[in-house]
Amino acid sequence: MIKNKYISTAKDVINLEIKALQKLKKNINQSFVQAVKHIAKCQSKIILCGVGKSGLIASKIAATLASVGTPSFSLSAAEASHGDLGMISKKDILIMISNSGDTNELKNIIQYANRNKILLIGIVSKKNSILYTAADIKLLIPKVEEAGGIVPTSSTTAQLALGDSIAIATMQFKKFGKLDFKKLHPAGTLAEKLKTVEDIMLTGKKIPFVNEDMRMENALKILSNKKLGILIVRNKKNKTSGIITDGQIRRFNQKKTNLQLMKVKEIMTKNPISIDKNALAAKALSLMNGNKITALCIHENNIKSKTIGVIHIHNILKSNIS
Repeated sequence: MIKNKYISTAKDVINLEIKALQKLKKNINQSFVQAVKHIAKCQSKIILCGVGKSGLIASKIAATLASVGTPSFSLSAAEASHGDLGMISKKDILIMISNSGDTNELKNIIQYANRNKILLIGIVSKKNSILYTAADIKLLIPKVEEAGGIVPTSSTTAQLALGDSIAIATMQFKKFGKLDFKKLHPAGTLAEKLKTVEDIMLTGKKIPFVNEDMRMENALKILSNKKLGILIVRNKKNKTSGIITDGQIRRFNQKKTNLQLMKVKEIMTKNPISIDKNALAAKALSLMNGNKITALCIHENNIKSKTIGVIHIHNILKSNIS
């Protein structure tokens, strides 16, 4: 019976927070759009500040904004009145979070923002509060029932959801995509999945280039030295015209043809499959599997005749891409 009581309590808490989010959803209006536009266009920093549990929410929102390309950090309300106000410049945007909007620790920060004409976005639930009155952009959190009657739960859930909404909308406004995200998360698991062809391709002298008029006797030496099992063929204008694989060479040898005396262009496959350097490595692997090949030419700016790199299936597999 006691276990069932605790389960019932958990469900009650979750239901209260769901109701808070449903109320918040109805409150989203043009003020939200205004806030997103200002944040996205900010040429400086976004500074978030709150007290107590709202301060913890401020830190999380700041981290989320920073992770999607908007420089942000959280400011301790307690330390702000003891010198940390100097962290705020006139080009910054200040986001203050408070359920009541009347917390004493916030008053000095509000005055500082208003005095220095720093854009202030207030996330607050009381219309007749100091924060609501002082804010340039007012984001109203609906009044909600807290779990246990007093513990900040439903209100902080609403604050967090609003912060996440701001971050994602700002990301969309700035057209911040997967490749941008990867640059800010180089050590994460997601970064592995978002690796591009350019990240792992072979370039420069590692590319096994041969001229299409070269005799196969010399081309085979390059094939052996480069150890990729392929040759990228170029014409007199240095444009990619074909590819030779070790599989092709084996088939020609089986025909007992005097391969070494032949020219490269006589046995090459014309118009080799090529992929843009900005494509995901996972897409390159799929392209190889679909065409039953082990290597691809790499191009940029849709100029397939100019090979800037090569990628072998082993390069992809070594990067743990599947």
